[in-house]
Amino acid sequence: MNRTRRLAALTLLAAPALAVGPAMAAQAATTTAPAAATCNVEVDSAGKYHLWGQGFPAGTTVTYSGSTSGSVTVNKQGRFDLGGLSGNTYVVKTADGKTTVNCTPVMH
Repeated sequence: MNRTRRLAALTLLAAPALAVGPAMAAQAATTTAPAAATCNVEVDSAGKYHLWGQGFPAGTTVTYSGSTSGSVTVNKQGRFDLGGLSGNTYVVKTADGKTTVNCTPVMH
């Protein structure tokens, strides 16, 4: 009889913990999702353009095309930064082709 009571008490204690587990796992998955990749371009004081982006896979290479084209390595924080470009219309693509971003002109 004692054994049955202990098992019932243990079941009452364990059931809520088991029910919370999947909910916590679902929340963790949504909070660790990478940020959406964004890209911006603006004119600097010398009349050249500055292109930068964030939310890209860290350590990969992205290509940019538009008025000027080339490639740049994304840093550990998922960002890249270029200056001295001509023109303000750019598209950035990841090397694997999974992400394409039209860069937004920023006016100050």
